[in-house]
Amino acid sequence: DIRELGLSPSSETIKRIIDIIISGIAFIIFFVPVMLIYLILKIGGGSAFYVQERVTRDNKIFKIYKFRTMVENAEAISGPVLAQDVDKRITKIGRILRATRLDEIPQIYNILIGDMSVVGPRPERPFFVQQFCEEIPEYNLRHRVKAGLTGLAQVQGKYNTSVRDKLKYELLYINGYSFALDFKLIMQTLNILLRASSTEGVKSVTELEQEIEDLTRR
Repeated sequence: DIRELGLSPSSETIKRIIDIIISGIAFIIFFVPVMLIYLILKIGGGSAFYVQERVTRDNKIFKIYKFRTMVENAEAISGPVLAQDVDKRITKIGRILRATRLDEIPQIYNILIGDMSVVGPRPERPFFVQQFCEEIPEYNLRHRVKAGLTGLAQVQGKYNTSVRDKLKYELLYINGYSFALDFKLIMQTLNILLRASSTEGVKSVTELEQEIEDLTRR
């Protein structure tokens, strides 16, 4: 028998309950910081939140919420463009928010309403999903589970990790899913929140397989 890639109904139910508990606690903890950031962005001019369409489980499109870190209408002329390491569109306060990952806090709301999970593949824009699926047919397999705030690709990968190698991380996560792995990834995410992104090169699939095996054994 070949096990279908994805989570069982019981695992999805328990995962959802855990998501609600964690996001509920996070909402209380970050309420004051959210209000302060909101006021700073509004005083600086423009909108405080940035809303963008992303893709989650079963290719469902949803609206993701983030604190705005770029100038207003940054893609009005260029169209959909992936953010670069050095990007002139990013504001001064935006650089601080990105460096500390505080721009991602509003996604707690996305988790609460069920669009996302705490752990899972990071959601991508429909424009790039279509592009990646044409280049990598297996890319759509990552949508067997809900998109996440953090994941194996974010914890073990680097900012310059290729789309193909990030996909390997994500499929390895889905295939080796367990509640223990989710917990470890959340703990590792908390550990690297204030750490600058590394510029190390990408890893081979053999190394990725060994990493997820090590994670599940720890």
